Amino acid sequence: MYKAKGYSDDWIEKRMRGIQVREQLTNEWKNRGVGGDKEYAILTAEISKATFGMNPSQYKKFKSLKRENLRDHMNDLELIFSMLGEASTTEIAKNKNTQGFIQNKTTAKQGGNVAGNARKELERKSEKRISTKQNYLTTPENQKALR
Repeated sequence: MYKAKGYSDDWIEKRMRGIQVREQLTNEWKNRGVGGDKEYAILTAEISKATFGMNPSQYKKFKSLKRENLRDHMNDLELIFSMLGEASTTEIAKNKNTQGFIQNKTTAKQGGNVAGNARKELERKSEKRISTKQNYLTTPENQKALR
C-alpha cells in the first residue's frame, strides 16, 4: 500500500516499526487495566503533547489534514520521535508496574517527555524544527529524488 503511494522502503520500514511499537503499547495498556478507545486516545494525546507540544488533533490541524492518518504524513524524524514517546511509555509502565488509567496517564506524560526532551535537544543542535507543516505525501518519495 505505501509503496504504491510513492513511499521509500526506508520510510515504510519506520512506519511498520512504529505500528509494532504502538501495538506493544496498547497491549501493555490493556494488560494494565486501561479500558477502551477513549482512554487510549486520551493517553495517546498525553504522549503527543509531551513529545511535540501538540495533541494529535492540533498536530493534524498544524499539517492541514482533515481525515487523513497523521502518521502517514509524518517525516522520518516525526515518526522516530513518535515511536520514542510510545516505546518510552511502554518501558516506564513495565518497570514501574503502573495500573489503571490514572497511573498510566502519568506514565504517558513521562514517556512523552523523554521523546520531547530528545526532540528539543536535536532542534537546538540542528537549528531546525522537527515538526513541520509539510505533509510527507504531498510529494511522493520517488518524485523527490528526481528534483
